[in-house]
Amino acid sequence: MPNTVLLNNVDHKDLRVITERGAQYGDNVSFALTFPSEFRALQSHYPIVFRKNGDGSSFEAIALLGFVEGENLFLEQNRWDATYIPLTVDRLPFLIGRDGEELMIHVDLDHPRVHKGGEAGEPVFLQYGGNTEYLEGVSQKLKDIHEGLQRNGAFMAALLSLELLEPFVLDIQLNDGSQNRLAGFYTINEDRLAGLDGATLERLNANGYLQAIYMVVASLNNFRSLIDRKNRRNAIDL
Repeated sequence: MPNTVLLNNVDHKDLRVITERGAQYGDNVSFALTFPSEFRALQSHYPIVFRKNGDGSSFEAIALLGFVEGENLFLEQNRWDATYIPLTVDRLPFLIGRDGEELMIHVDLDHPRVHKGGEAGEPVFLQYGGNTEYLEGVSQKLKDIHEGLQRNGAFMAALLSLELLEPFVLDIQLNDGSQNRLAGFYTINEDRLAGLDGATLERLNANGYLQAIYMVVASLNNFRSLIDRKNRRNAIDL
């Protein structure tokens, strides 16, 4: 269970955070929650797909990192093999919480990245209590995540109202002969997208949604490289 507390420069004056990548630091995840304003950065590396949220009332966007739970095909020992790491992974062990109406930074003290004492990791606070450059960067990432997820609902509502989401199934035969199926996800219905009239496209563009939609479509080319990563991983494990 997470041990999440409000971050402050008194109780956490010696707090350091390990910034290396690795399964031991919680990076062995198969997907990362994302949002439209991040799609452009993600689409050069990861397939972006949609799935129903926890209660099935709407949809959320995710970047796929692997095909099975706990599999991150971009993780190579202590290195993340991509130039961009999804923000919802990169911001750990920090998260945003509320104190009334004010957004505040919280930290999970039991997260494996948290290091107390010693010289390992990035310091969170300066000697006399000010924020380090590292913490300022984390704050910006958390702000981007919060604002991005806040706009997610309207984006999904637009996709659903135009019937632009469709389920898909991906059948994969790996080099070892095994048959695998990826199901339960949704993508953009490209035929519906191509059939939209000019006024609808203009409205999507004015809301900042049209580019995000095309970034999702472009990202699907990454399934080929993700399969290649899986084949290489299987060959190493033999």
